[in-house]
Amino acid sequence: MKQHSFVTQFLIGSILAIASFNIFAQATPKDFVIVKPDQVVWGDAPAGVKTAVLYGDPNKPGMYVVRNIFPEGIMSSPHSHTQDRFVTVIKGTWYAGTDASWDPATTFGLPAGSMMFHPAGVVHFDGAIKGPTEIQIIGMGPVSTTPVYKDAPRFGNPKKLN
Repeated sequence: MKQHSFVTQFLIGSILAIASFNIFAQATPKDFVIVKPDQVVWGDAPAGVKTAVLYGDPNKPGMYVVRNIFPEGIMSSPHSHTQDRFVTVIKGTWYAGTDASWDPATTFGLPAGSMMFHPAGVVHFDGAIKGPTEIQIIGMGPVSTTPVYKDAPRFGNPKKLN
């Protein structure tokens, strides 16, 4: 009887080992995602801002990549996000303010090639002051934006608010 039990266990173990090998052997790698400049689908946001989602969905769980183009003189009003975000400047100079003033005089310029980390829950405002500016944002969704001033537009001409 012991020999029967050993043989049974051996066979079950072998079947499980072969089954798990087949599962791993049949796994396929994730697909590459390639988006060329002429494939970017731009949408319109308020105040002439253009936006495009290149990967994922900021409203759903998982990584996302978004691009925005701000026209000269347009900035986001002071706000914060529920998740960390990484902003890379693609073209132009990105101006960032790390307070709730919406005063362009308090911003600092980040030229093309710069990266800025925006921690979750920290108030900031940013956009283009001199010439149009294109940025790329990478983060984990879902993410939401909380404005500091409920009556201020989401994007617009900055003016000192406090």
